[in-house]
Amino acid sequence: MNRKATALDVAKRAGVSRSAVSLVLNGRGDGNVAKESQERIRLAAQELNYSPNAIALSLRNQRSRVIGILSDEVVVSPFDGNIIGGADDVARSRGFVTVVMDTERDTARDAGAIETLLDRQVDGLMYVTVGLKPLEVPPGMERVPSVLANCYDAHPRPRLHHVIPDEVTGGREATEHLIQFGHRDIAFLAGSEDSPASPLRIEGYREAFASTQLPVTEARIAHAGWDIDDGYKGAMRLLDGVVPAERPTAIMCANDRLAVGVVLAAARLGLSIPGDLSVMGYDDEHRIANTMVPALTTMALPLREIGREAMTRLLDAIEDGKTTTAEPTVETMVPCRLVLRESTGPEPR
Repeated sequence: MNRKATALDVAKRAGVSRSAVSLVLNGRGDGNVAKESQERIRLAAQELNYSPNAIALSLRNQRSRVIGILSDEVVVSPFDGNIIGGADDVARSRGFVTVVMDTERDTARDAGAIETLLDRQVDGLMYVTVGLKPLEVPPGMERVPSVLANCYDAHPRPRLHHVIPDEVTGGREATEHLIQFGHRDIAFLAGSEDSPASPLRIEGYREAFASTQLPVTEARIAHAGWDIDDGYKGAMRLLDGVVPAERPTAIMCANDRLAVGVVLAAARLGLSIPGDLSVMGYDDEHRIANTMVPALTTMALPLREIGREAMTRLLDAIEDGKTTTAEPTVETMVPCRLVLRESTGPEPR
């Protein structure tokens, strides 16, 4: 049986001292070990399948190397679970493990869940939500380094750093894509009014029109909801019985499910996509956007990237001995990404 690799084996392969290996793999390499040596150490550890002993690290550092993640319903979400996936990627790469609890949208369970995680001696906490929203931060989160992902501190003076998608830029770039195709009459099915993301995406829509000195037709902006049926009804109101010269040439949607409804309405009315009507989604939802016919052009939410960024910030605070992640700024915005497929095209002539 092959023996398990040791730190000394890593040191020999990387051509460095054993103490250098310890510093780098314990997250204290910067300022102590040259960058080139750090890279050789990480490569050697990967090649030898070596990882530090978690129990020994905990005893030396007085840390559990466990991060508690609390979510409203992300655990049971097939989409927003990517946030936790991204966070776990970073945690594992730095020798931490994650423990996840889900309150199933029962905010009364928040405080108890946080206390349960703190009782397990977690080194830090992350709160993750499905959809962008303000959060009444549970008091226990102030006792250890904590960070918010896809949500933000509702307190007038935020105490925790939050990592969220750049919704304004996403809305603007989605609209600009359609404008560049020559579209001028662009309707926007903007989700529901109670969503914090909706006004931000509308703001981006307006910015795109303003930057090209085009007027915004207020009647073309509608809060339609989030589901396929909402998209279908919204599109029928815009298209059914309307002469071609008076109907929009493109419809932006606040998520991909709305876009599915728009495509179904267009098919019902005999309109081709994108020949008669361009359709833009938002989210890049797996097994929806890329499998539609035609495949959906959409603005991808950077969920995995949000998880990675939030966990990186949290672990940096823990390893730097900080008690909060909120300084010097309280916000990181992660850019959305335009995904070009077949549902958008030139304005019909």
